[in-house]
Amino acid sequence: MKRFFAFVMKEFYHILRDRRTLLILFGMPLAMVLLFGFALTNEIKNARIAVLDLDHGQHSRQITDRLLSSGYFQLTKTLTAYRDVEATFRQGNVKLVVVFPPNFTRNYAHDGTAQVQLLADASEQNTAISLTNYATNIIQTYRTGAPATEQSPPGAQPPMQITVQPRMVFNPELAGAFVFVPGVMAMVLLLVSALMTSVTIAREKETGTMEVLMVSPLSQIQILFGKMLPYLLLSFLNGVMIITLGVFLLNIPLNGSLGLLLSETLLFIFVALAIGLLISAIADTQLVAMFTSMLAMLLPTIFLSGFLFPIESMPRVLQVISNIIPAKHFIIIVKGIMIKGTGLNLLWKPTLILFAMATVLTIVSLRKLKPRLG
Repeated sequence: MKRFFAFVMKEFYHILRDRRTLLILFGMPLAMVLLFGFALTNEIKNARIAVLDLDHGQHSRQITDRLLSSGYFQLTKTLTAYRDVEATFRQGNVKLVVVFPPNFTRNYAHDGTAQVQLLADASEQNTAISLTNYATNIIQTYRTGAPATEQSPPGAQPPMQITVQPRMVFNPELAGAFVFVPGVMAMVLLLVSALMTSVTIAREKETGTMEVLMVSPLSQIQILFGKMLPYLLLSFLNGVMIITLGVFLLNIPLNGSLGLLLSETLLFIFVALAIGLLISAIADTQLVAMFTSMLAMLLPTIFLSGFLFPIESMPRVLQVISNIIPAKHFIIIVKGIMIKGTGLNLLWKPTLILFAMATVLTIVSLRKLKPRLG
């Protein structure tokens, strides 16, 4: 029995010394609990909105104050003309625009036919629906608590007839494909590029064939890039296939430049390949490479990229972490080019971030791989 307990204690010591095993045992459950507890929510918090107030009256100001004090919205921009609405949406900083038409206060006080227009960026379908529902409820509850105006008869309340007119910009039919195609494209490219690259190199290291390749006339960099090139081409073909299916089968518009979209796709694939190289530098076996890829890429891409859940509704710390998720920036680029028709003049920031990621990750990965393979 003492030998048995000694053997059990030895296994415990072995597990505690292995950081990778501890990461799988405790890191993954902890990450899942935190993500499911804080990130996976459709509740709207601090959504960025703009207001176009063509009335500048008492009731338009009070409704705006009520929207902002609810905790669901924060005012990002104040517009002065209707023509600024679409340009604001293309910049990607605003999800909802509240429009008060001229004479809104006068119509509310006298005619009882006041209207408020809600314009939502429907390139993110679920967020657009939630924002319009929240705003509509807040505006409609204003009717019962609004004070009487100076023009109203003594003791009378203003007519309670505010009509909310929602309109979905870029995706008027609220087609789900507008949301899922960019996200699926990001996940497929990550899986094919990063996961397969890391597993392939780990398999070579595990079977001992990588050392055979290292004594060949080819340099280490040539060998590594030679193994990466097939996945680069296959991933690019996958990206072209997804774009083709999205445009011709799912009726997603291609309002921007096809050349720019393909260039951005190649850039994202380079980032994914660099991640695969970094994982292969860490992992000695295929199993470790697969678990590391799942933990470091797939889960953050699903939960923290804005693919399924609005980033604005997440805690501040997760919003900061989301900035290092490559898929977040690629999804912004794909939606901007295909759905909004924006160009590099508005997409330079996520493009620059992906380019920096590709450069840094490639340099770090090669430096870590060379001493381990040499």
